[in-house]
Amino acid sequence: MELFDTRFFETLFLICFGISWPMNIVKAVRGKTSKGVSLWFLLVCFIGYIFGIIAKLVDDTLSYTLIFYCLNICMVGTCVVFYFINAHRDKLADEAAQAAADSRAASDGGDGR
Repeated sequence: MELFDTRFFETLFLICFGISWPMNIVKAVRGKTSKGVSLWFLLVCFIGYIFGIIAKLVDDTLSYTLIFYCLNICMVGTCVVFYFINAHRDKLADEAAQAAADSRAASDGGDGR
């Protein structure tokens, strides 16, 4: 092993970055909303992990770092799934709020009193 094994540092990077994904999943489950979540960011991260996996396969440098790429891409995929679940919940809640507002307006005679 070299003094500075790049795989070791790459794994540390993946672990540090990967610590955030479980927290993001918990936030999505508890919050039940997609508001404040960037789908583009999640997709860019997902694509980045795909490229990292491809690089490992093409470069023929299969090592333990591939495990961390796979774990992280699974967690990002889970975040994307929760984004769409919560976006659907948000849409239903917005529709219910609009229906309630319309109902109140109709019962007030439409003049807002």
